[in-house]
Amino acid sequence: MTDRSVCVFCGARPGARPAYAAAAAATGAMLARNGWRLVYGAGDVGLMGEVARAAMAEGGDTMGVIPIHLLAREQGRRDLARFVVTENMHERKKVMYMNSDAIVVLPGGAGSLDEFFEVLTWRQLGLHAKPILLLDTEGFWQPLTGLLDHVVAEGFAEESLLGYVGRVADVDTLEAVLREAFS
Repeated sequence: MTDRSVCVFCGARPGARPAYAAAAAATGAMLARNGWRLVYGAGDVGLMGEVARAAMAEGGDTMGVIPIHLLAREQGRRDLARFVVTENMHERKKVMYMNSDAIVVLPGGAGSLDEFFEVLTWRQLGLHAKPILLLDTEGFWQPLTGLLDHVVAEGFAEESLLGYVGRVADVDTLEAVLREAFS
């Protein structure tokens, strides 16, 4: 076992492709097998629910963080090892970030993008050096990485921005990158 924690940002919906849910479940199981605590949005819906159920099924340590206004909507799990209710979304992101050693972003919508851009901005500003990894299931994040390339090419960010984000194609590669980062 290790004392490492991985924050997973992902959708509160399952998405259009079964591969997204499969990758979410594989991510949760992989974190548990490695003894890494899952830190996530505490929801029991969409990809969030898939990640958590798989981690818990493998005996993994879990920490869910949910703002009070989303308890009913995201059906917050209360059977987690740690369950934190925050006042708002900003506090949720801060608690998740503060309790993790790496950030992994699975497919998701506006909320996942908000979470990703906040930790990326903090990294750009030198506020942390935690790995930020996009799990690029079926090429989901290719438009985002294209946008980041465009932002740099158009002079709105330094080239270094691109080095702050890793893109991995599958959970096996994700596991290898996290193992390297944690060694």
